[in-house]
Amino acid sequence: MEKIPMTAAGYEQIDAEIKHLKSVERPATIQAISEAREHGDFSENAEYHAAKERQGFIEGRVMELESALSRAQVIDVTKLSGDVVKFGATVTVVDEDTDKESTYQIVGEMESDLENGKISLTSPIARALIGKELGDSVEVNTPGGGKSYEILKVQWV
Repeated sequence: MEKIPMTAAGYEQIDAEIKHLKSVERPATIQAISEAREHGDFSENAEYHAAKERQGFIEGRVMELESALSRAQVIDVTKLSGDVVKFGATVTVVDEDTDKESTYQIVGEMESDLENGKISLTSPIARALIGKELGDSVEVNTPGGGKSYEILKVQWV
């Protein structure tokens, strides 16, 4: 079984989602199915079919998340240090063409969230940054063409 690298915060977030699905979403869906059954004929009961579909989604998501947690290799990034970029690092880069600064934390695939600055270690920019040091310039191949970034800061938070 392949281990899944994950930050401690990512592990907690996934665990919280599982608890929410099991304690809030699952009972609400069971209630919706029960209420829809009271309406009679299932063949033309859209509420019943929607609730059953939602139940299938919830059960699938719970299984997916529980599988990820069982294979998680939790890495405490607060115990890491240095100027070399690796998993868990929070990296501030500047686009060498536009001078726009961006900050990203390199995390596992299950916890990536670009809107909150968390990028998957398998993303093109993370793959380009890993192994580089503070002050290095990196080339990132993106769908829109190549981009050059300079590493301004490497933090462990």
